[in-house]
Amino acid sequence: MDIGQIAGLIAAIAFAILAGFMIYPLIRLGKLFDQIAQTVKDTGDHAVPALDEGVSTVQKVNRSLDDVNAISDAAQRSATNVGALTDLYGSFLGKPVIKAASAAWAVKATARDFLNKRAAGETTANDGTAKGE
Repeated sequence: MDIGQIAGLIAAIAFAILAGFMIYPLIRLGKLFDQIAQTVKDTGDHAVPALDEGVSTVQKVNRSLDDVNAISDAAQRSATNVGALTDLYGSFLGKPVIKAASAAWAVKATARDFLNKRAAGETTANDGTAKGE
């Protein structure tokens, strides 16, 4: 063995030792990549059901909002109908009742005035005959 072969052998041994030291970090790095891949898979497996639950929750909320919209539409229609009935009552019943009440009051006031004047005339006539006797 000459010096060149010994130097080559030392270099080969040094390279083998260096490669041996480099294998351990590479194995650890490979395990790290495996763990990252498993974490991504688990995250994906858990994310899909969570998204499905979110979609179903949004659908339920939309159905509830549709029910609320139907109820508020019915309440609005009821309020409109009550307003229309109030207007109908005011125009068909309110004005004639007010006119009838006004007419009744006028007849009552006229009758009272007439009776008061008649009673006052009889009293004066009775008083006049009593003085003449």
